[in-house]
This record gives sequence, structure tokens and C-alpha cells, in this order.
Amino acid sequence: MRPRSLVPIIYIVFLMLPIYWLVAMSFKTTNEILGGFSLFPQDFTLENYRAIFTDPTWYWGYINSIIYVTLNTVISLAAALPAAYAFSRYSFIGDKHLFFWLLTNRMAPAAVFALPFFQLYSSVGLFDTHLAVALAHCLFNIPLAVWILEGFMSSVPKELDETAYVDGYSFPRFFVTIFIPAIKAGVGVAAFFCFMFSWVELLLAKTLTAVEAKPIAATMTRTASSAGYELGLLAAAGVLTIIPGAIVIYFVRNYIAKGFALGRV
Repeated sequence: MRPRSLVPIIYIVFLMLPIYWLVAMSFKTTNEILGGFSLFPQDFTLENYRAIFTDPTWYWGYINSIIYVTLNTVISLAAALPAAYAFSRYSFIGDKHLFFWLLTNRMAPAAVFALPFFQLYSSVGLFDTHLAVALAHCLFNIPLAVWILEGFMSSVPKELDETAYVDGYSFPRFFVTIFIPAIKAGVGVAAFFCFMFSWVELLLAKTLTAVEAKPIAATMTRTASSAGYELGLLAAAGVLTIIPGAIVIYFVRNYIAKGFALGRV
């Protein structure tokens, strides 16, 4: 084997090592994890996963996260598609400044908005709901989706719009049946990033929920006790949080590859 071919192998092993270690820890007891170093579980156990799937507090954490992440992705795309079309097809006063302002919302840390959102949602009765977290995450996901989609839409010739109007298409019919399929790679990329950013965000999700919509990331803090952290249980929960993202990546992998080649990613 040539030395050059060893470089990507070493790199892949380096990237996969933390994931393997997390998976291996999930099949160990906390005592074994703290007892010493071992590449493989010496006392293989499924108790950590059994605890998660049988405790409503644990599995509802995953369900709550999936609900508000899906809501956020749908809302973000529904708002970003017409906004990105306007930026790509029309010129109006302040369009460049407005586009930059949208991106500045993505640059701001979530901690800046935690207290205003908490007070606002508490006053209108949205606190501890899936919709509250979904709307809060729109603050940084809609600008990102607009930025990605605008790049894809600008690459579509304006003649496509004009030809559709000549053929008698109304704008809604043209936009849904012709234009969106033409940029489906961009829609897939935007949906992927909206899902990922909403799935891994913790501060707003934890601040705006208490019981009914508590996400899995907040539930994982339950592993702390007087005896310390239940490391095996925490590792099993971590493994399960990777699975939804892996599933999304599998279904949009072709769109992501096109996005890196064509869009603003």
C-alpha cells in the first residue's frame, strides 16, 4: 500500500474514533467505564438502551426534539422559498442591506435571544410548547435557508419564468410545479442544514421548555446524581441522537453533493 493512500485511511479512522468510542461506552456499565481503559466492552450490556426505551421521560425527549425540528424545517422552508425568490428575481430599495441583515441574525449567538424569547413566550402562553422552540429556531434557520436558496435560484435563467407565463401558468402553479423542482437540490440542502442546526441547538430549546416539550439534550442532564454521572446511559443517549441526523444525511446525500458544487454552501 502506497503511503499516499494511507493518509485518507488515517483521517477516516481519526474521525470515526470518537463515534466508535461512544458506541462502545454505550454497551458498558458506568463502573466499567470508570474502572479502566478497554477497547471493547468487557461486560456487554443492553441495560442502558433498555432504560431509554422504557422510560417515558427519555423517549419523549427524542419525540419532542423530532417534532419541533420538523416543524422548524417546514416553517423555515415555507418562509425562505418566496423570500429567496424575491431576492434572486427582483431589485428593490434596500435589498442588499436587507439580505445582509438577515445574515446578521445567523451570526448572533443564541444566548442573546434566550431571555427575550422566554419572556415573550411566557406572556403569550407559548412557553413549553413545540411551536415555541420551532419559531425560535427560525431566527437563525430562515436566514440560512434564504442565503442557500437564493444562490440556487439565481443560477436558474429568468427565461424559465417568462416562458411559463407565456404558456399561461399562474405564479403559484409555476412556482410549485416548475421552479421548485428545478432547484430541488437547493431545497434538499437547505432542509438538511435547517434540520441539523435545529437538532443540535440546546440553549433556546432548554430555556423555552420545561416538561411537555423538553428535548433530549435537556433530558440528558438527568444522568447526574449524588454518585456522579451515569456515563453508560449518557453514551447510549448520545448514540441515539446521532441516528436521526444520519438518516437525514442518507436521504439528502445526493442533494448535498450538488449543493457543494452549485449552491452557496
